[in-house]
Amino acid sequence: MITAIVLIQTAAERLTEAAQEIADLDGVAEVYSCAGDVDLIAMVRVRDHEEIADIVPGRINKVDGVLDTDTHIAFRSYSRRDTEATFSLGMEG
Repeated sequence: MITAIVLIQTAAERLTEAAQEIADLDGVAEVYSCAGDVDLIAMVRVRDHEEIADIVPGRINKVDGVLDTDTHIAFRSYSRRDTEATFSLGMEG
């Protein structure tokens, strides 16, 4: 599974509608509205890079109100849950 983090700038008056339209796209797992340099962050999870090429420029960028995107591809995931699971292997008790 490939994860892409898509930072999205939107027109202020279309933020809510754009967020929902993006969230409804196949391949988009979550969309977060946030404070800071970007308006929305979309988590895209797909099987191959071709799907990212279809989703981001092909669909997200065409949502009314989307002004710009910046896509980051994740190589590896780290989380407390993953670390705890690794160190607890074989330690049932």
